[in-house]
Amino acid sequence: MSNKVSVLVAGSWGTALASVLAAKNLDVSLWSRNEQQVNEINEFHTNSRYLPGITLSSNITATYSMKEAVENSCAVVIVAPSSAMREVSRELKQYWKEDMLCIHATKGFETETLHRMSSVISEELGCDEGDIVVLSGPSHAEEVIRRCPTTVVVASLNKEKAEAAQELFMNSYFRVYTNRDMIGVELAGALKNIIALGAGMSDGLGFGDNAKAALLTRGLAEISRIGVELGANPLTFSGLAGIGDLVVTATSQHSRNWRAGSLIGKGNKLDEVLESMGMVVEGIRTTQAAYKLSIKHGVQMPITDQIYQVLFKERDARTAVETLMGRDPKTEMENMRLDTWEQWHT
Repeated sequence: MSNKVSVLVAGSWGTALASVLAAKNLDVSLWSRNEQQVNEINEFHTNSRYLPGITLSSNITATYSMKEAVENSCAVVIVAPSSAMREVSRELKQYWKEDMLCIHATKGFETETLHRMSSVISEELGCDEGDIVVLSGPSHAEEVIRRCPTTVVVASLNKEKAEAAQELFMNSYFRVYTNRDMIGVELAGALKNIIALGAGMSDGLGFGDNAKAALLTRGLAEISRIGVELGANPLTFSGLAGIGDLVVTATSQHSRNWRAGSLIGKGNKLDEVLESMGMVVEGIRTTQAAYKLSIKHGVQMPITDQIYQVLFKERDARTAVETLMGRDPKTEMENMRLDTWEQWHT
């Protein structure tokens, strides 16, 4: 069996995962379209734009040739932005072999189709969506690259492939659990970015810890409602991909979504925020997709709705919070799908 693993692409998370694989003495081929970035990684063993001050393993070799990256690999790890996932998967198709393990670690939707990333990949590769593995969970690239203890989850309908991914990544500082609920893990990873944007806005407005705790709690209820409607196991949202990833993304300054939300809460315009950050903020596109999904499936997502209004309809962030606080009285368990929970539980 080949000792080579391909990682597409060389952003912060892709580079961090490449480093995890390199720590297991695997030969990692890290793909990027940016020739300057490729040359920097190969010559200096750094990726200074995304992970400044970090020296990368000599087991990592960068290339801007997709063929060179993928050829003779036992596994391909796709970490492309959601907006580029279809294009990258289409390019991968030319060199894809059915015996390669396919793992993706992108948290988002294709906004045009509302498809999850595994659906996009399977459509382009012509493989069974259930054979793809999703990697998710609370895991900042900035900490993983420094070998801080981190725990994630890999999910697939194919138990053997999930276990193969677990074996591929798991080491002394990167612990990996398996989960059969692929839909729930993908949805949790994508939707928590919306709530992280909201948490950043709340902090930017100076609303304090009480407000953020309420936002996270009700945000998780919102994520669970749409998740169960789309076929997820509700228990997944209380695990690593759900509450674990939500907490870390909504409370840490490493989080791009939290930082973007904080700047918006302080009065900055969305275009200005994205230009100043210079990196993809997945929660922006995910808010668009989730807003459309909530309407399509008739699921109440009031926090998502208000964040959508702030991002795309120029609503003032403070007004959005006041709108949420002024909603009609509810019971805490209103609209919870207890019948579905009982089905999974039994």
